[in-house]
Order: sequence, then C-alpha cells, then structure tokens
Amino acid sequence: MAHFFARNTRPAHTATKTATDLGSPAPCDRHSDAGSPGTGHGAVPYGTTAAATRTRADAAPDTEGTAPGKVPPSGPPPAGAEQAQAPHTRRELALVFSGLIMAVLISALDQTIVSTALPTIVGDLRGLDHLSWVITAYLLTSTIGLPIYGKLGDLLGRKNIFIFAIIVFLLGSALSGQAHSMAELISYRALQGVGGGGLIIGAQAIIGDIVSARDRGKYMGLIGAAFGVASVSGPLLGGYLTEYWSWRWVFYINLPLGAIALALIITSLHLPRRSAAGIKLDYPGAILLAIASAALVGITSWGGTTYAWTSPTILGLGAAALVAIAVFIPVELRAPEPILPLRLFKIRNFVVCTLVGLAVGLAMFGSISYLPTFLQMVNGASATDSGLMMLPMTAGLLLSSIGTGQLISRTGRYKIYPILGSLVMILGLLLLSRISAERPYLFTALGMFVLGLGIGALMQNVVLIVQNSVPPQNMGTGVSSANYFRQIGGTLGIAVYGSVFISRLNDQVANAPEAVRGVTSQGVNSISPSQLKALPAPARDFIADAFGTALPPIFLLGIPALGAAFVLTLFIREVPLATTANVQLEGEAKR
Repeated sequence: MAHFFARNTRPAHTATKTATDLGSPAPCDRHSDAGSPGTGHGAVPYGTTAAATRTRADAAPDTEGTAPGKVPPSGPPPAGAEQAQAPHTRRELALVFSGLIMAVLISALDQTIVSTALPTIVGDLRGLDHLSWVITAYLLTSTIGLPIYGKLGDLLGRKNIFIFAIIVFLLGSALSGQAHSMAELISYRALQGVGGGGLIIGAQAIIGDIVSARDRGKYMGLIGAAFGVASVSGPLLGGYLTEYWSWRWVFYINLPLGAIALALIITSLHLPRRSAAGIKLDYPGAILLAIASAALVGITSWGGTTYAWTSPTILGLGAAALVAIAVFIPVELRAPEPILPLRLFKIRNFVVCTLVGLAVGLAMFGSISYLPTFLQMVNGASATDSGLMMLPMTAGLLLSSIGTGQLISRTGRYKIYPILGSLVMILGLLLLSRISAERPYLFTALGMFVLGLGIGALMQNVVLIVQNSVPPQNMGTGVSSANYFRQIGGTLGIAVYGSVFISRLNDQVANAPEAVRGVTSQGVNSISPSQLKALPAPARDFIADAFGTALPPIFLLGIPALGAAFVLTLFIREVPLATTANVQLEGEAKR
C-alpha cells in the first residue's frame, strides 16, 4: 500500500525549484486541445515543468474566440479567493482514497440492491401501484443532481460539497429504512438520490484534484472496480439481507460505511478553501437542465410500461424536454458561471468521451438489468444464486479496470484502452445473444466475463480522459457531464431493451397452446420467478421457453451504440499526462 501511494507525495517545493533551475520554459498553450504534441488539458509539454505551465495558464486572460481550439477557463474566483493547502502525505492520501472508495460503494450499491427487495417491500407496505416510483424517485433526483454537484464543487470547493452529499445520502438511507408507507419510502428515496448524485462524481473530481494525471489511472481503475462490484453484487446482497435480516437493511447497510467515509474525508482531505463572495450561481440553467433531465427519466421509466409511447403523458414529457433544452442553450451562453459551460464542447476529447459514455451506458445498464431475468426465469436460479452466477462479469471488470489503470499510470498511454474496450464489449454482447437454456452455464459465464472485461477497460478510462482534457477549473463540471450522459444512456438503454423484450415476449405468448392459454391470457410481463415455479408444469415450461427465446436477442441492441463508440474512440487525442496534482499546482502558483 505504501508503494501504491508513493508517487503522489512529492514535496510541494520540488516543481517550483525545478522551474527555477531550468530557467524560462518555452511558451505553451495550457488550454488548447489542438496544439502541438504534448500540449493540452491536463498535459505538461515535454521539457516544461507543471508549475510554470500552470502559472502562465492562470494568468491568461479569460476571453473567448482567441484562436481556434482554445478554450478559456471558467470556474472559481481569481487568485486570492483560495487558500493554498500543502500536498497530502502518503498516509492522508491512503485515508482519503479509502473514504472515496466507501462513498462510491454505497452509491453504486444503492442503484441495484433495492431491486431484489422490492417484492417484499411492496408486500409489507402494500403499495404495488407505486412500486416503480421507489426506483424512479432515486434515479430522478440523482440524475438531476449530477451537473449541479459538479459545478458547485468547481465554484465552492469540493470537500464541503462532498460532505454535504454524504450526509444527505445517509439521512435518506436512515429514513428509508424507517418508512411505514410507500409514500414515505418514495419521498425518502428522492432525498437519498439528492445525496447520491454527488458521491461518485465527487470522488472522481477529488481524485483529479489530489492525484497527478499520470497517477490517476490506478486510482480510477479501483474506483471503476468498486462501481462494477457494487453494481453486480447489489442484487445478491439485497436478496441475502431481505431473506435473512429485513428489507430495511438494504438501506441501513449504508450507514456504517457512509459514517466511516464521512469521518475519513473530514479528517484527512485538504483542499483549497474557496470564498463564495461574488459568485453568481446559474439558477435558470440548473432549473432548465433539471426539467429536461426529469422529462427524459420519466419517458424512459414509464414509456411502454406505465404509459404507451404515443400517450399524451409521454409525448408531453418529450415536448417538455425539447423546449427545456432549446431554452437552456442560449441561457448558458449568457450565464457568467454556466452550469454546463458550452465552451467545453470545443474540446475534442470532452465531446468524444461524453458521447462514448452515452453509448456505454446504453449497452451496459441494459445488459446488466436483464441478465438476472434470464438466469432466474430461464435457468431457474434464485435471486441469490443469480447474483452469484453474475460473478464472472465482476471478475472481468475487476481485472481490466485495475489492470488498465495500472498500465496507464506506468506508461502514460491511454487511447488504446477505450478502443479495445468497445470492441471487447461488442464481442461480449454477441456471445450473450447466443445464450439459451440448452447451452451450459459456462457459455453464459464466458459472455459475462468478456462483457465485464470491455466495461472495465472503457468506463472509467473515458472519465480519466475527461479529467486530463478539461481545465482544472472545470474538473467537476467535466466529470459530472461524463457521468450525466452515461446515466442518461443507461436510462435509455433500459427503456429500449425493455420495450423490445416485452414486444418479443408478447409475440411468443400469442402462440400459446390451448393447455396454457388460460395462464398466459392474464399476462406474463410481470410474473415473478416464484410465481413461475408455482405454475403447472406445462405452463411453467412454456413461459420459461418464451423468456428464453425472447430475451437473448435484445443484447444485440447495444452493438450499434458500441460500434459508434468504437469509431468515436479513434478520434481521442492522446496527450502526455501531467505528473503534478492540481492542488499542488494551485499552491505553487500562489506563492
């Protein structure tokens, strides 16, 4: 562990002294994504020290349109509004990272752990009609919060914003565990989502502050591994807690982990303190983005299930999203501190990685959501067993996420991994589209392992590229944008997969033989695994076969998106990774 953190604890005076010894470095453009090799966001030109480069960048005028490809900084107040902090010691860095990992774990876990407890929760609180809102309420508020947390962290400092997010998330978790009605639970889940929206992006942005770009790979690899483990193991843990403890513990489990994370961040994280004086928050932009996000989440959550795609509700939500986005753009162009600076879209890597994140979210979340359905309805696995059977995906994700992170830190090269990751994900989906009840489980496990390899090589590394491509003043905004588009892609993916699956399943059921028509006429879209097992053998076998025929081909739906992601990754501009942390640079620039 000591060796792991060793490269990030160089003394604060080192870069400054080197700059003095070498004399005046050659001119460079810190904010250009189209400059000569070795220049770009997060990069330090070869032969030029990080401290000298950053000092010139901070002194550069904040004007737009100075030259093609140049992106002026937008962010916190000028020098004097921040108080520099000394770099973290090796021990402090280890403690901070432990706290960040725990925060990521509880946030990612909460997105999947509740699903297996829902039938029990509905039975206890008697609210079947509101079942989907338990998931939707959290998804809605957490998605809306992503860009807001990113911008507030850039403006007001990330530590206090991150602490606020943890506290709100823990409060929502505690109250959700105490809920005595579905209305209470939905309200508390919405509160929990308000906090959850700031956890993962806060952790990623803080790593961008305290760890040099060259060393971020191994940290981001572990963050990606934690996210993947929590996402896949959530249903397994949720099933265990519900069966042997109580459904309330799927929320209470967040409290001890969150409390430890909170204590570690409060005591060990040192970031520059920023004054809020004179900052004009972009309230109109935040409201418009919230409306657009809420409408998109509503469309993807209710379309084809609660409401028909052509219903007035879904069409109205679509119109609301379009109007909000149309008004959002001119508002952001005029805002002094836009919630999403449109100038970032002049940066090639930022645009490429946000679009890749959208595609990956569509393919990844759609696949992860429907694999347990196949394992339970076709293979007859229990909820707990299906979680164990998805461990090959976790293994693949761990191997590639940690492995590519280490390789990036050692070599400084990163472009190849998103390219390979998209191709490997395509291969994984092709394999999963061929699974069936007749094929052995090992074939399904191979498909999941390959898909996990691709996700691990792609998901966190595109966030790393965003960190290295945007100005440090926009680190939080850049990271939150990457996560926001991936989240939107995920909601779209689940909706598209679900709509096509239900259509295919209904086609299969329409051909039901007379002996089982009485059962299928009641609808099989919402039948649970336990209900399936209780049916007479002819009906049970027919419905299982219908699921087995209808479900595997939907994995092909993610391939066009991943094909587009592969093409986009070819346009990633690889620039050298800086070897000095942003916080250290800020302190040196103010001396």
